[in-house]
Amino acid sequence: MSVLARVGERDAFEELSHFRTDFYGCLSARADAFFDLTDALLCADEPVKTPVELSLTAEHRRGYGSLYAALNHGRLDVERLRDLLVSVPLPRFEGRIVLSVDVSPWLRSDAACSPERLFCHVHGRSRAAAQIIPGWPYSVVAALSPGPSSWTAVLDAVRLGPEDDATAVTAIQLRAVVERLVRAAQWRTGDQEMLVVMDAGYDVTRLAWLLRDLPVELVGRLRSDRVLRVPPRPLSFTYQPLGRPRKHGLELRLAKPETWPEPALVTVNDTDRYGKAHTQAWDRVHPRLTHRSSWIDHDGELPLVEGTLIRLKVQRLPGDRDAPPLWLWSSKTGASTTDVDQVWSCYLRRFDLEHTFRYFKQDLGWTRPRLRNPQAADRWTWLVIVVHTQLRLAAPATADQRKPWEKSTHAGTARTPTRVRRAFRNIRPHLANPARVPKPTRPGPGRPPGSKNRHPATRYDVGKTIKRPETLIERDQARR
Repeated sequence: MSVLARVGERDAFEELSHFRTDFYGCLSARADAFFDLTDALLCADEPVKTPVELSLTAEHRRGYGSLYAALNHGRLDVERLRDLLVSVPLPRFEGRIVLSVDVSPWLRSDAACSPERLFCHVHGRSRAAAQIIPGWPYSVVAALSPGPSSWTAVLDAVRLGPEDDATAVTAIQLRAVVERLVRAAQWRTGDQEMLVVMDAGYDVTRLAWLLRDLPVELVGRLRSDRVLRVPPRPLSFTYQPLGRPRKHGLELRLAKPETWPEPALVTVNDTDRYGKAHTQAWDRVHPRLTHRSSWIDHDGELPLVEGTLIRLKVQRLPGDRDAPPLWLWSSKTGASTTDVDQVWSCYLRRFDLEHTFRYFKQDLGWTRPRLRNPQAADRWTWLVIVVHTQLRLAAPATADQRKPWEKSTHAGTARTPTRVRRAFRNIRPHLANPARVPKPTRPGPGRPPGSKNRHPATRYDVGKTIKRPETLIERDQARR
């Protein structure tokens, strides 16, 4: 092993030990049991099917009762933990931080006694296979990694409640994450603006207006049936009509090429995965807003939110599938060809967050516990995020534990989270372990045999509890 490799390994050990010590400082009630549960999840040999099986690992030094006691009655300083997550080294795209936000549901279809459940849209293999299932939706913000890797740095998670407006909660969440990154000196004055990419389910123009005072550029995918407006043509000096000048130009219908004006920029790039990538960009394209949906509470004249419209057409998709065009809208105007190419290439990395959700659910058992209390589900969610962060920090310090039928990892290629977790048990004795040794105790008597439960659990309805107005008349009547 080279000297530089040994230095990098020592730095990774030091960074990971500091993170574990600071994480223990975020715990108060049931701190030792919570920390042992984290180590058990890190060192488990197989995918987690139920949390109680984690008590059988050697790293979990307490009984299985302490495991559920930590989830149900433990206390975790979430704000301090959020500050800790943004203080560790983050991946960057040539020095630029790229964030992604998305929602993943914790399905609880058979938990009638669990409060604050919503109807979650679950995608199937086809449009006909999509379902609406009750559960707890979580909005997650993560920093994406460049290159051929599925690693992401999860920075925040918020559970959406029955009274929450998804757009408003996302705006507050993104604002808090960006402000924490600035306070942690992850972004300094003079750096390139942070890039936030999101899917078509978000109102990207509304979010761009709410976050216009932050150093961020928002990029969102648009549906192919959207109708936008181009800027109005400049008037000649000989013809000056009376009245207010026009705000909107001609319509640009994404589904009708005859309505597209001449693009401002055109780029062609060769990619290994998608073949040739053709992009067209139009500057200062904006939607024509109305006092409906998320803009219904906006007082005064509606703003003009302009940005860059990008059409991406690749030659092929993996598996030789047909590639329909992809429409993106960026909140930045006056973009250059370099900016356009960086936007769509960073957006394609957004799907790495889907791999993180899959790893959370299939390997770390994020949605496996049958917890009744949503606050306990929040604690388990943060525990899974902390485990994933420790695996990301431990990647440079662990050796590849490859099984005989698995492919070898090439030099310079990041190993998957599964392989890093497989080797975490070997480095755990060399890391900081602030949890105290458990004291001997006896289990409680429990419910007497033959007695019945005289306090049945309350059942809760599923869905939103607040109906938001859809027109100005309904809004004015609600304000009276």
